[in-house]
Amino acid sequence: MKHLFLALLCLYLFSTNSFGQKKTSLKLLDIFDMEYVSDPQISPDGTRIIYVRNFKDIMTDKNLSNLWIINFDGTENRPLTTGNQNDNSPRWSHDGKKIIYKSNKADEKTKVYLYWLDSKAETALTHGEHVPNNISWSYNDQTLAFDMFVPEKDPLIINMPEKPKDAKWQNPPIYIDDIKYRSDGEGYLKPGHKQLFTLPIQGGTPKQLTFESYDHTSPVWSANNTHLYFTANTHKAEDLEPQDSEIYSFSLVNGSIKALTNRYGPDNNPTVSPDGKKIAYLGYDDQLLGYQQSSLYVMNTDGSNSTLISKNFDRSVENISWRSSGKELFFLYKEKGKTKLAAINLNGKVKDITEDVGGLSFGRPYNSGAFSVSNNDHFAYTLGGTEHPSDLGVTDLKNTKRLTDLNADLFAFRNIGNVEELWWESSYDNLKIQGWLVTPPDFDPSKKYPLILEIHGGPFLSYGFEFSSEIQEFAAAGYVVLYCNPRGSTSYGNAFANEIHHDYPNHDYEDLMSGVDTVLKKGFIDEDNLFVTGGSGGGVLTAWIIGKTNRFRAAVVAKPVINWTSFVLYADNIASYSKYWFAKKPWEDPESYLKRSPLSYVENISTPTMLLTGENDFRTPIPESEQFYGALKLQNVETAMVRIPGASHGIASKPSNLVAKMASILSWFEKYRTR
Repeated sequence: MKHLFLALLCLYLFSTNSFGQKKTSLKLLDIFDMEYVSDPQISPDGTRIIYVRNFKDIMTDKNLSNLWIINFDGTENRPLTTGNQNDNSPRWSHDGKKIIYKSNKADEKTKVYLYWLDSKAETALTHGEHVPNNISWSYNDQTLAFDMFVPEKDPLIINMPEKPKDAKWQNPPIYIDDIKYRSDGEGYLKPGHKQLFTLPIQGGTPKQLTFESYDHTSPVWSANNTHLYFTANTHKAEDLEPQDSEIYSFSLVNGSIKALTNRYGPDNNPTVSPDGKKIAYLGYDDQLLGYQQSSLYVMNTDGSNSTLISKNFDRSVENISWRSSGKELFFLYKEKGKTKLAAINLNGKVKDITEDVGGLSFGRPYNSGAFSVSNNDHFAYTLGGTEHPSDLGVTDLKNTKRLTDLNADLFAFRNIGNVEELWWESSYDNLKIQGWLVTPPDFDPSKKYPLILEIHGGPFLSYGFEFSSEIQEFAAAGYVVLYCNPRGSTSYGNAFANEIHHDYPNHDYEDLMSGVDTVLKKGFIDEDNLFVTGGSGGGVLTAWIIGKTNRFRAAVVAKPVINWTSFVLYADNIASYSKYWFAKKPWEDPESYLKRSPLSYVENISTPTMLLTGENDFRTPIPESEQFYGALKLQNVETAMVRIPGASHGIASKPSNLVAKMASILSWFEKYRTR
């Protein structure tokens, strides 16, 4: 009996300490324990799926990834690659016997690898300085095509005298004459362009096919392996018309190049039909609008008989893929905060397949997703939702199934906030606005809670039914969080997005304040503890809001635009912003730029404000934040500036930067929160 009692006691202690562990709210360091699925690639016969499993290393502060393989029925989920490295971009051969993928596992230098599924043998196919991108298999599985950067001679015209022997001089001057001379996340661009290459799977030296001084990208093969179809902008005014790309055909027989499209506007993403006779592609007629939806077209492979398929579909078409019958195409689109997988026939009739695609944003609840389809109409896709980052989902057009639960171990002992969908009407014009309210894990409606209004960027993007580590961390800290899609957001059609055409920021202010008023009517918000934050376009709107009202106790303005005149001349897309977001250039109409700049309303601001931006941000460069910081200091407003060292516009490219961002926001709000 004594032994039985001891055994039962041990069992009880084990169960309470392990399986019965008390759930608590998320902690900031939990970010390092979260994983998610991306780029699921289903085999041609639909029986297996290879996906990228993304994770983080707290010791090296890196985002890492390995490849995993799983059967379509969910069995035999196992790794193909292992290690603290970045393995990505898996692509099946047409016979389903091998894959290519990219990895930096050898000396952290990214190479293309060929992997045989039967023997598990692999070999590196590339060893050069530059990395192939947009790799596609020939239909006989013998050759790869891809684009790759090729350096060109630096156009230095400054003739420096020769320095004396052993003299130590500064680095030579940098000569720049391109309008696009730097890019966020890349830094200052080296001279050169992306060119097309082929490479046999036996290895060797990649064969360069194109040589002209413009970018040739995203090659795909013709069904008979004699041509490549690719995208390029070869117009003389390429620098000033960066979106005016066309689709071209390259002959592998004689090297000739032929334009297949010809209009003012972007044409891209060529996708060859199963019978090899047609090309589907995306594009639009450029009307110089701030937001323009990508439409689906189909043409013959010689460029004739181009037909607009999605004419009556008021959403942007993304990620197209032919059905094996050649009678339909599959694609993704965004609809009222959801990313949907759908089919469209050649007459333009659309039918939804599933609406739970998503989960790739991770930090904030942006709509996003990816899928692939087999020859027998089996799909693999990133399965999203408000309760978890992306997992792997599958469907066969009849049934949908979730195959992975990568964060089950973490969420077994962490509670997350509940997410509730809301709708309201804007006080400006009664336009219907969609939002989501997130409550703390231990929410009690009889109590009062502080509120954070969190605003998305873009501005032509959308939040939705997606997991957000940032917002869940705010909820875990005891805040109710409101996020929404004010006018200008995508997923509601062309007219809704272009409500802000040449008028941003402006009446999105009323959209957001009406959302706050709607939440206040619920009765559980402490009206003396309202806070506001947002990044990029959300930073613009946060700065705009505090110039209009003092109802918020504190604000965090992340990576904003403060002065539109400096922004359009200093950001990394100089040729685009004044062209599409304004009617004229700054010196032609300075009043419009001033009227829409938050800097113009600094004298109205009394809200304690933190500025937060990456020091290497070239999209909304840190001088924008510095201007606002200086202006607020001159106005004697309580102000602080947080600079994230080494960070670009995508602050979360380093996990600790994401933690730093969340910690900064919460610390600022806690400083001004009343108890």
